[in-house]
Amino acid sequence: MRIERLTCTIGAEISGVHLGDAARDDALFAEIKALLLKHKVLFLRDQNITRAEHVTFARRFGELEDHPVAGSDPDHPGLVQIYRSDKKENYENSYHTDGSWRPCPSMGAVLRCVECPEVGGDTIWVDMGAAYRNLPDEIKQRIDGLRAKHSIEHSFGAAMAPEARAKLAEDNPMVEHPVVRTHPETGERVLYVNGFTTHFANFHTPENVRYGQDKTPGASHLLNYLISQAYIPEFQVRFRWKPNSVAIWDNRATQHYAVHDYWPEPRKMERAGIIGDRPF
Repeated sequence: MRIERLTCTIGAEISGVHLGDAARDDALFAEIKALLLKHKVLFLRDQNITRAEHVTFARRFGELEDHPVAGSDPDHPGLVQIYRSDKKENYENSYHTDGSWRPCPSMGAVLRCVECPEVGGDTIWVDMGAAYRNLPDEIKQRIDGLRAKHSIEHSFGAAMAPEARAKLAEDNPMVEHPVVRTHPETGERVLYVNGFTTHFANFHTPENVRYGQDKTPGASHLLNYLISQAYIPEFQVRFRWKPNSVAIWDNRATQHYAVHDYWPEPRKMERAGIIGDRPF
C-alpha cells in the first residue's frame, strides 16, 4: 500500500489496494480504517469492484442506511444510486454532512464513480475539526453548549409538491444536535453545523439576548458565520473523479460539496452510507 497526502489538512490517496480484497481481509481493512481516522477522507483509483464487493466492504464499518428520497439499488440494499443525467438537479451542491437530519447521522460513506464528465463534477471535502480549532476563542466560548436543529424538509423537500414535502417532514421530523460534537473514536471536537441546519435550539438566554435584535438576526448571523467556515480553502481537499475512482470519508468529522458545473453531461455515482451514532 502506498499513501500520498493531498493537502496539509485533509485527504490522502492510497494505491496498491483493491477494496474487494479489503472486504475479506481483516488486517487490510483495519489498516484502511486507521488511515481514514487520520486523514478523514481517502481516495482510490481503478477500483473495478462489483456492487456486491462495494456493499460488503462498506459493511465492514457498520450496517448500511437507505435514503428517503434517493432510494437504493433493489438488489443491493443500502447502495444509493446518485444518477444525474436527465435533468439539472442541485441537491448536492451545498456544503453538508450526510444525514445530519437523522437522529443518528451517517458514520461515513463509500462512494464509487460509475460515469462522469471529462471535465467537471469534482467533490470537495472539508475538515470540520480544523474549522473548529481555528475559530476565535470568543466564538468557541459563545457556542459552547449551543444546540441546533437540522431538517431534510427545506433541502430535499423544497422541490416537492406541498403534500409530498409535508409527508417527508412527517416521516423525518426535525432533530437536534450539538453545535460542536465530539468524535466518538478520536475524541476530536468538530464544528457540526451545515446546509441541513436551520436554527439554534437554545440561543435565547439572558447571556446571549439583551434585546430583540440579539436574537433575530443575531442568532442567524452567528449560524451563518459558523456554516461559512466550511468554505475556507485551507480546510479543504478537492477530488477529480474518473470511472472506478472511490472516496471513503468519515462523515462525523467532515462536510462535502458536489460541484455542479457539468450539466448536461451525465454523472453517475453509487454510494454506500454507513449508519452512525447519536452526536454528543
